[in-house]
Amino acid sequence: MNIYERLWKDMSSGAIMVLSTCADNKVTSRSMSVVLYGGKFYCQTNRDYLKCRQIDRNPNAALCFGKYSIEGRCSILGRPYDVPGFIPAMERSYPDAVKRWSMLPEECVLEITPTVIRSWIYENDVPYTETWDFSDNTFRKERQ
Repeated sequence: MNIYERLWKDMSSGAIMVLSTCADNKVTSRSMSVVLYGGKFYCQTNRDYLKCRQIDRNPNAALCFGKYSIEGRCSILGRPYDVPGFIPAMERSYPDAVKRWSMLPEECVLEITPTVIRSWIYENDVPYTETWDFSDNTFRKERQ
């Protein structure tokens, strides 16, 4: 298994993650039900919420959960049922969210394309940072 396959396997198909967005020097964060497929992260939200207005102004966003921090570029896609693969992925992890929210007319899908993913690990009580840099497809492991 190569280093990228290990990353995607370890992250599984999704998790509750904190999404941070920023515009006009104001940073906001919110827990989101996130699914992962095709090397990208997806969640749904109301198109009228502050986070969408921030993404419209500044597509840089970050996610975090567990030992992972993800930096990337966020795009606002169409309605949940119009985004290929989104509903099946959400139904596997969050079937109640699909039932409650996905049909609402103001719902949209956010797609986060990772630029850098970091994890913090310990080996023999020694802290390390693992970094996957998608801009040049490199991996580094550094002792802290």
